[in-house]
Amino acid sequence: MAAIICLGIAVRDMVFRVPVLPLVAQKTVASAFCRSGGGMAATAAVAAAALGGTVSYWGRLGDDDTGRELRQELELHGVRVCTNLVRSTLTPTATVLVAENGERMLAVFPGRLDDSADWLPLGELGSVQAVHADFRWALGARTLYQAAIARRIPRVLDADAGDAATVRCLLPLVDHAIFSRAGLAELAGNEDPESGLRTAAALTAGVVGVTLGEQGSAFLVDGVMRRSPAPGVVARDTNGAGDVFHGAYTLALAEGRTVIEAVRFATVAAALKCRNGIGWDAVPDRASVDDYLKERAG
Repeated sequence: MAAIICLGIAVRDMVFRVPVLPLVAQKTVASAFCRSGGGMAATAAVAAAALGGTVSYWGRLGDDDTGRELRQELELHGVRVCTNLVRSTLTPTATVLVAENGERMLAVFPGRLDDSADWLPLGELGSVQAVHADFRWALGARTLYQAAIARRIPRVLDADAGDAATVRCLLPLVDHAIFSRAGLAELAGNEDPESGLRTAAALTAGVVGVTLGEQGSAFLVDGVMRRSPAPGVVARDTNGAGDVFHGAYTLALAEGRTVIEAVRFATVAAALKCRNGIGWDAVPDRASVDDYLKERAG
């Protein structure tokens, strides 16, 4: 069984189902509410575990009830948790509005977390086949990537929007950088995926790609643009789809799949999560993804 590490942010999501996303300041009535686990790296870890991987989450959780609850939820989803609880820290929290068409809007409180990374158990890298990190904890990501470079372990970056400067600094340390559409536009200064990927490719020696929602994804591999269409599903909730993509992609690399095979696997995993609904419980298992891929191949 392939083993990976996912490092970065975990978030408590407070999810409200609304008819449509608001365009102006207003009061709206939610038809449903739930509390869910979220966060880029944490969701990637849950996805990889659901898909059959041996997964460790390395990240910072606050010394509060929310942090303790998230740890328990990660463990219930089959993820081994390694964290460093520091007194008086607070866990990140997000309010998520999900519209009936599956689109979402977020407001995120990043928490108050200790930045130190000297507690990371880097000796455990000897038993993993790939690592993944988001950019929300830059020092932790750099520490993980530098240790993984020394062991020649594949390294994946979740390059979402929010801090293009940090993404730019991390790009030379990775050999797979996967952007969100907004993250790529923020880095490249334009909205064209191909132009943006070529800009990103100049900053790393590795593969670069971008997830494009219902349009699938695009990857620049050895200078050639490769596109992977998204499965035609009815989306109930798109929140976390990119994170699921990253977890599935990293696991596929750890299993020895090619980039194109990893993209196809991750694309289906992300689409099925959107179809299934809200939160970590909506992440598909391995059988669901494999069966879907077999049906498409047939």
